[in-house]
Amino acid sequence: MTTTLIGYARCSTDKQDLAAQKATLEKLGVAADRIYTDQGLTGTNRSRPGLDQALAAVRTGDTLIVPKLDRLARSVPDARFIADALVARGVKLALGSSVYDPIDPMGKMFFNILATFAEFEADLVRLRTREGMAVARARGKLRGKQPKLSEKQQKELRRMHDSGNYAISDLAELFSVSRPTVYRTLSRQAGAT
Repeated sequence: MTTTLIGYARCSTDKQDLAAQKATLEKLGVAADRIYTDQGLTGTNRSRPGLDQALAAVRTGDTLIVPKLDRLARSVPDARFIADALVARGVKLALGSSVYDPIDPMGKMFFNILATFAEFEADLVRLRTREGMAVARARGKLRGKQPKLSEKQQKELRRMHDSGNYAISDLAELFSVSRPTVYRTLSRQAGAT
């Protein structure tokens, strides 16, 4: 039975580059066409198409290689679930050049420690983001999503709607917005009066 190496790489934002992770996987022996990726998806988001494809590609005796554990999962339960599912299928998991051995107590402890640090790091990022948003909001710099129509356009849309001469779809076409935007604008205008 031949062993196939399958690689998985992930970046949290579209602005990050996967090149370094792909290069690492190729140095570890993974063929370029056997590397599955997700870009713009966090490790806490379990819905990751690239990861699902990588997990579907591995067969008994194969090895799934990720550059680092935090690329695979950002929570201890998710990391454990993925690792346990791979072991149950007879698939090895390699973190960089180290193969995870669930039978070895030291290997199991090391894996759990890495997963705990990955989760801790994700929690710190979320905390810093919330703190930064609170500071920006307090300074008036974070205003949320702005309406698509100016104040003047919103009043005109309301006036036209109240005239009874225009349907919602007509207003959407005239103002180059979607029907839900028209409904939201009318709702906001009703709340403001």
